[in-house]
Amino acid sequence: MSSERIRWSHKSLDELRTFWNKQIEPDLRRAGVDLSERPSYSDLLETGYGGLQDALREQHDTTLGEFLKSVGYFEDDSEGYQWGIDDDRAVDELESYIRTLSRRRNLAESTVKTKRSRLATYVRLYRDVHGSADLADRLDDLEHRADEIERVLAVFDELDRDLDSEASKLRYLGDVSQLYEHLQRRGKAAYNPAENIDMEYGWERSEPDNPALSSEQVRRLYDAVESPDEELLVLALCGWGLRRNEVASLHVSQLALEGDDPYIYFEERKNGPGTVALLYGRETLTDRIDALGAADREWTGYLFPSSRAESGHVVGETIQARFQRIAERAGVRVRGETPTSKMGRRFWYTAYANAQKQLLENLDAIAADQGSSDASVVLKNYLSEAERRQYRREYMRERLAEAFGE
Repeated sequence: MSSERIRWSHKSLDELRTFWNKQIEPDLRRAGVDLSERPSYSDLLETGYGGLQDALREQHDTTLGEFLKSVGYFEDDSEGYQWGIDDDRAVDELESYIRTLSRRRNLAESTVKTKRSRLATYVRLYRDVHGSADLADRLDDLEHRADEIERVLAVFDELDRDLDSEASKLRYLGDVSQLYEHLQRRGKAAYNPAENIDMEYGWERSEPDNPALSSEQVRRLYDAVESPDEELLVLALCGWGLRRNEVASLHVSQLALEGDDPYIYFEERKNGPGTVALLYGRETLTDRIDALGAADREWTGYLFPSSRAESGHVVGETIQARFQRIAERAGVRVRGETPTSKMGRRFWYTAYANAQKQLLENLDAIAADQGSSDASVVLKNYLSEAERRQYRREYMRERLAEAFGE
C-alpha cells in the first residue's frame, strides 16, 4: 500500500497502533528490516510509511519514538541518549551515525561521547535558530543546497560567538561535516552543507608545537632517496599525506589507478572510511607495483612487505625509522631535531591550505565582476562541487610538483 494512499489524518492513535501491527510491521519484516531493534524513520520511509511521523506529530502531538514505545519497541540504555530535539528523522540519523562510530570504526568510548556531545549542541542550536531540528529533510535535493548552507551558516554564527578558541570551533565543524559526509555515503544526502564553512570565518588552528616540513626540505628528502622503496615512502608521507601506519599497511587492493582521478581507499581510518586523492606520483606507484610483482611470484600485495611479520607488512615504527634515516642522510632538521614522519603529513596539509588560498585569490576578479568582495561566494555559489574539486587539485598538483623537484 502506498503511503500516499493512506489516510493518515483519519486514523486515531489506537487505529494507528492496529495498522502498525497488521500492516506496517509485516511489511518492514518482508523488506528485511531487523525488528529486534527499534525501526528508524528511514526504515519507514524506504517501505512507504514515512507519512506516519507527520501524522503523529500533526494530528496527535506525539513523536515517532513515543509511538514505537507504545507498540513494544524500546531503545536500550546505550542508545537512550537524550538529544534534546523532537525531530525523529534527525534523531534516527544521529543515532545511526553514533552506532557507526562506536561499532564499525572502533573509536574509544570517550571519543564517541565527545563527538556526540558536540553534535547534540549543534542540533539543539539548529532547532533554536530555525524553530525545528529538521536538518536532514532538505539534503536529498540539490535545489535546497544554497538555502541549507545558509541555515547551517546561521548555526555556526552562534557557535562562533559561543566558543572561545578557533581550534574548538574547527573541532565542532569537523564533527558536523563528518555527520553530513556519513549521510552522503549512505545515499541520504546529495551534498554536504558544512563542506566549506571554515572559509566563511577564516578559522585557523594554532599549532606552535606541530611544525611541518617546508617544500624545500621535502625536495631534499626526495633527492636523498636511494631505492624505489624509499622513494615511495617519501611520496606516500609527503605527497599523499598518509599516516605512517597507513603507509606501512598499504595494499594494492586499496588503489584505484585508472581514470583521471586515481585514489586510495581506506576501509577504516582514524575518522572513518574514506579516500585519498593521488594527485602526484601515480607512475612511481605503478612502477613499484610492477617491480614487486615481478620480483616475487608469491607477493601478497603489500607495498611495504615484510617476510618476518605475521601481518605480511612492516609496522608504522619501521616507516618512521626509515623516514628518519633518509632525513639524516639529507641533512634535514626541524627546530634542530630529526623530523618525524608526521611532519610529512603536515606538509601536505599546509600545501593544501595554500592551494585553497591561491584558488580564492584567483577568484577575486570574478567576485568583483559579480559585485561581491568575497571570493568564497563565487566558489560556493557559482562553481559546482566537481569544478571546485578540480581547481583545488590543479593548484595542489602544482605545489607538489614544486616540492618534488619537477
